[in-house]
Amino acid sequence: MSKNKSFMFGMGLIAGVIGGVIAGVLYAPKPGEESRRELKEAACKLYEENSPAISEAKKQALESVDLMRYKLERQLRKFSNMLKNRKLRKAKELEDGETEFTY
Repeated sequence: MSKNKSFMFGMGLIAGVIGGVIAGVLYAPKPGEESRRELKEAACKLYEENSPAISEAKKQALESVDLMRYKLERQLRKFSNMLKNRKLRKAKELEDGETEFTY
């Protein structure tokens, strides 16, 4: 599996586990206070067990965002330069055309 696919699989797996824990606690036939306490304990335990994986996923997500931002900024600069070049060419054409008519 590629790095991106395995990252997405890991994120889906974590989301599924979290969703399952929350659903299980919320639908359990226990008083609200006890359910909330168990939910908090389960969330803390899950975070402690998966903290390195969560940190790595966060790091990879931020790197991907930075890479996409860099690529978008680069494309924007290319597009901006292309527009400027067209304007300069058009201005030069107009200038050349005006000098021809003045003779």
